[in-house]
Amino acid sequence: MNRFPTLLFAGRRYAVLGLGNNGAPVVRALAAMGASVRAWDDSAEARRALGDIPGVTVAPFESLAESDALILSPGIPHRLPAPHPVALLAREAGIPILSDADLLFQAVRRSGSRARFAGITGTNGKSTTTVLLAHMLATAGIPVAAGGNLGPTALSLPRLPDNGVYVLEMSSYMLERLLDLHFDVACLLNLTPDHLDRHGDMAGYLRAKLHIFDSPRPGDLAVLGFGDRPGKRLSLLADDLAASGGRVETISGSSANADLSGAGGILRDRHGVIASLSEAPALPGAHNAENAAAATAMALALGVPRSFIAPALRTFAGLPHRQKPVATVAGILFVDDSKATNADSASRALGCYDRLVWIAGGVAKAGGIAALAPYFPRIAHAVLIGQDAPALAETLAAHNVPYTLAGTMDAAVPMAFEQARRAGSPTVLLSPACASFDQYKSFEHRGRHFADRVHHLAAEEGTG
Repeated sequence: MNRFPTLLFAGRRYAVLGLGNNGAPVVRALAAMGASVRAWDDSAEARRALGDIPGVTVAPFESLAESDALILSPGIPHRLPAPHPVALLAREAGIPILSDADLLFQAVRRSGSRARFAGITGTNGKSTTTVLLAHMLATAGIPVAAGGNLGPTALSLPRLPDNGVYVLEMSSYMLERLLDLHFDVACLLNLTPDHLDRHGDMAGYLRAKLHIFDSPRPGDLAVLGFGDRPGKRLSLLADDLAASGGRVETISGSSANADLSGAGGILRDRHGVIASLSEAPALPGAHNAENAAAATAMALALGVPRSFIAPALRTFAGLPHRQKPVATVAGILFVDDSKATNADSASRALGCYDRLVWIAGGVAKAGGIAALAPYFPRIAHAVLIGQDAPALAETLAAHNVPYTLAGTMDAAVPMAFEQARRAGSPTVLLSPACASFDQYKSFEHRGRHFADRVHHLAAEEGTG
């Protein structure tokens, strides 16, 4: 692995808006490759944190007429619900608005590397699948770099040799800003309502996700989440992708009818059994069987020997804040699933426990938690936090689920512990089904605070 040449983007001029976790690394990477960069963030703190970088001017944008492209941080809209004024400047200047993943692809090809690209998207499961695929490739000795939506930023990844593979988690925000990026292997895991303010409706959300399959070539592989049944839309999509000359494989965690299935905890394809998922402790539940099936389909297409799949599954450590055991306090297991920022994601964790106390809340997505009603009989008690806790409480009350409004995590953890002891529940699960931005910087920040409170509780109880 090497750095990209220092003059790779010499003569190119880029505008970068937003200097947070995505934008600041993009500015540094572009400058390191010889580009001229004009950057801005409304936050004075973010501007100061960037520091002085040769070739970088930090100043507001009045015109983008001299720029080759605008890179917007993913959270800044360029269409819906309303385009940012700088996005309108880009439109007036006739320059593209790009994801930094597109710039990575350009840099790789400009540098002469023929490294392949694997892209993974979906409403849920994409981070686990991304990290799992990267782990499978590394286990097989294939040079790999993983990043994108889950971090690190795509453009901060190193240059890989010709036999390397970039594994990129792609959000809908990133996918709608592609120009040149071509994925040799691409996966759409699933699709449930999310980010509808940015895409207008489910049709718009689907259109954004489908960009992961742009410009298919013969020999490419498209992996499609099968769910419990294919459905007409999936069948039509598979037909369209197959017509382009590429291969299409369906995957499922629950249906044996998919091309590669994890049904019944056994990972298999048309050639037979690949692995038992009971030997993969970091991948519990049917949703993780789907993730394992997707990663395996892509890994096999990228040259991972079949015999390497089972050992990679056994040694996979899982993701932080995704059903991670934190501590057992007085016989009660506390589980951090802070990454569950919508109801569909939370359902995947709720389905793994027969009886639990549930900590939920934050900024609710469209539909709230109504879709989780089938899991409510498993909940001995719900402890609610955050901005939309009252709305969640209304849904729970309508289904006779007992709940407590805790407000904050500091109050929620000891409340949940007490409720678990009263109900004889063996598990306290943080799976918020909501975004975190009312009280936290990110779902990671929320998960770390939960773990800190659990460890404090364990110290008080003299156990852990």
